[in-house]
Amino acid sequence: MAKYNGIKIVSKVKVTNKNELAIVYTPGVAASCLKIKEDSEKSFVYTNRENSVAVLSFEYEKSLERAIFLKSTLNIDAYPFEISSKLPEKIKFVVENIEPSFGAIDLSILENEVKDIDFNVNIPVLKGKTDNLKEFFLCISKNVFMFDYNTLKGNTSEKSLQLREMAGGVIETQLTEDVQQKPVGIVSDGSAVLGLGDIGGVAGMPVMEGKAVLFQELGGVSAMPLCIKTQIPEKIIELVLLLQNSFSGINLEDIKAPKCFEVEGKLIEKADIPIFHDDQHGTAIVVLAGLLNALHLAGKKIEDVKIIFSGAGAAAIAVCKLILLAGAKNIILFDSKGSVYKGREKNNFAHDEITKYTNLNNFKGDLKEGIKGADVFIGLSAPNLVDEKMIKSMNNKPIVFALANPIPEILPDKAREYGAYITASGRSDFPNQINNSLVFPGLFNGVLKYNIKKITDEIKLNCALALASTVKDSELSVDYILPDALDVRVSRIISDNVLID
Repeated sequence: MAKYNGIKIVSKVKVTNKNELAIVYTPGVAASCLKIKEDSEKSFVYTNRENSVAVLSFEYEKSLERAIFLKSTLNIDAYPFEISSKLPEKIKFVVENIEPSFGAIDLSILENEVKDIDFNVNIPVLKGKTDNLKEFFLCISKNVFMFDYNTLKGNTSEKSLQLREMAGGVIETQLTEDVQQKPVGIVSDGSAVLGLGDIGGVAGMPVMEGKAVLFQELGGVSAMPLCIKTQIPEKIIELVLLLQNSFSGINLEDIKAPKCFEVEGKLIEKADIPIFHDDQHGTAIVVLAGLLNALHLAGKKIEDVKIIFSGAGAAAIAVCKLILLAGAKNIILFDSKGSVYKGREKNNFAHDEITKYTNLNNFKGDLKEGIKGADVFIGLSAPNLVDEKMIKSMNNKPIVFALANPIPEILPDKAREYGAYITASGRSDFPNQINNSLVFPGLFNGVLKYNIKKITDEIKLNCALALASTVKDSELSVDYILPDALDVRVSRIISDNVLID
């Protein structure tokens, strides 16, 4: 009989083409998020929450042993956690804030420490022994064998809802005989989910499950969604630090700006495991890679071009910083209040920092004025902000990356019609999709393989250059500046380039 030594998080369905990616992840996943936002109980329908149990103790190996027992005897998807504090208030804090991700919490290993704690949660919490675990947890496992996407009906959103209801989400745990490698934690407070905004941790779970699918399918990385209740930066930091020994790394996800900068910065400073905010740095890597290839086709150099950003949030600032590192010199960011310039009253601390290196002439106009003569437009903002006159006012061979999701600042076909030389978007139904899935699976694969503790700017730049180089000069065209999101070569190439000589 097999002796199981570990647990990994795996996908319930395969993702082999863009249509399947759209159903499992974006844009289809938004439909489940919205259903859950309307009624939080739907989280037990459209995610694997109904069969997910968190197992907590002060020693990871003890939690893992218990999780393996629950999976092997009851087919419960149990997730092991180590909490680093024995203080009752810290245990209470952790339990109450991880509630959105689980259908129940098992504290039986901590029986003596938790028997007198009153937890303010709406799910079962096991504080000690019970005669019938199955009845206590009320977990239901839904397995999907030989799944056929052709059985789904309707548009992408409708198909995504059908899949998630049928399968009970898109991830589950799997026992393994291999020595346990702790999962990557996908941590989100749900404050900036896709194009949906602040929908909260519970409603954000379908996105994090989809992310976990891509981690496993594209990078072979076991990743655990952890949507949390608190949205206070200091509390998010505290929670991750209390649980950091449960993970091999942390992928911060869908945390709005500017608090995401504080959360990431403090965790990088204090945590002993690698921290990566994908919305910032995954986006930055893939945008820079696409931009380098687009500029090559246009016969322009990054140090010579004028680059305009629509958006000055987490993603835009991170992309801007990496592009500056790559050699760009003339960049202006715009937000809903106009250009971001030094001394602007409505700047936050991140704006003040970036204006040390951008908008050096202190331009104070709006986007329509600022885009005139620009070589590159990068949109990380909101739908339908760019029109025909704006495209026509740009320099020759304009490059337009309209990346707002699901509706871009201007549709790529319209931008082409108005004279754009190369266009890119976040969508799979147009050429040149800018997709973070080209980055994070391979990046974490390499980080874990080479035991890297900090993901530096040099690593990000190296990954961007490697990603750009996967498209050979003979393959480059205005409709092909980046490999396909599901290109099997990419994860390996990114992984190999995480290690800096």
